[in-house]
Amino acid sequence: MSASTLGSTGLRSEAQTWQDGKRYLWPLALVVPILPYVAYGLWHRFDNALAWYLTPFLVYVIVPLGDWLIGEDAGNPPAEREAQLQSAWYYRVLTFLYLPLQFGSLVLGAWAWSQPHVNLPSRIGMIISVGIVTGIAINTAHELGHKREELERWFSKIALAPSGYGHFYVEHNRGHHVRVATPEDPASARMGESFYRFWPRTVWGSLRSAWELETKKHRLRKRSPWTLRNDVLNAWLMTVVVFAALTLWFGLGVLPFLLVQMVFGFSLLEIVNYLEHYGLLRQRTAAGRYEKVEPVHSWNSDRLSTNVFLYQLQRHSDHHAYPNRRYQVLRSFDEAPQLPAGYATMIVVALFPPLWRRVMDPRVLAHYEGDVSRANLTPKLRAKHEPKKTG
Repeated sequence: MSASTLGSTGLRSEAQTWQDGKRYLWPLALVVPILPYVAYGLWHRFDNALAWYLTPFLVYVIVPLGDWLIGEDAGNPPAEREAQLQSAWYYRVLTFLYLPLQFGSLVLGAWAWSQPHVNLPSRIGMIISVGIVTGIAINTAHELGHKREELERWFSKIALAPSGYGHFYVEHNRGHHVRVATPEDPASARMGESFYRFWPRTVWGSLRSAWELETKKHRLRKRSPWTLRNDVLNAWLMTVVVFAALTLWFGLGVLPFLLVQMVFGFSLLEIVNYLEHYGLLRQRTAAGRYEKVEPVHSWNSDRLSTNVFLYQLQRHSDHHAYPNRRYQVLRSFDEAPQLPAGYATMIVVALFPPLWRRVMDPRVLAHYEGDVSRANLTPKLRAKHEPKKTG
């Protein structure tokens, strides 16, 4: 038997014995939508507003601490095991379970909000707690919305209802994935752009793009876009139905809670969008087209703690290269630029623009070997670094 045969036999044997070391960690993604139930129980029992801050404490303190203490996991599943992992229902069910927990926490939050004599710190905590669940549900919708199965696609739109961000289903798949890491993409942040400038650009730009994409699709089929077959309209209708039902149940006084948690939720998505492609740019080919999306066009993080809570969203390069891959088989690439910390930490850094630029701008420059003209820049920075024309 040759050495090459022995080597390939050894690799097959290793692939056959390989086990998903994170298999029993993936259910941790369900802790976030469970915590509002715990918070309500503690608040009801002890009448202490601090109970409502359990969820943000987990997301903004415990998970980042876990990132630093546990560190990174850059391991990839063997290629021979990917098909088996892709088809395993265990991983799929974990995404499905998020939805009933998400909607239950929304109803519970609305119920708590409607109770008499609720103080302001409690109300703020309710909004943040449920808003985090709503925001992370967009990540669940993201995982489901990329799949070919009709059931998962509908679940994706249902998960988006509490955030009022049903158009994400259209824009992310057919807009962002086409234009990612280009100036034309409203969800790709430019170097020199603060989150506070990015937010209105991406919120309104994504909504407008989704409507244009869906309108074009229906007009090509020679029908009006004003139909329930329009995926923007039927997704928004789900939000209207959910909010109307809760308002009829708990009264008009619950509307501020529903609307503010909605904005908090989709803002959490947009701050993640902000950091995922900040300053990264696909270059033009000789034909004038943008180059193919590669691992170098997304910021990644292999921090284990955040990855298990976010269905491995941080392995973003592989997701953009192969959108249909399920979270459990997403791979880490050596060539992908790495964030200095996990998403849970970086979304806090992004709230402080001077700190963000101090941390991230040098990394963008290093990624492009000091050639700032190769980065995705704000128009102001682009004009500053363009070669001066001589007469």
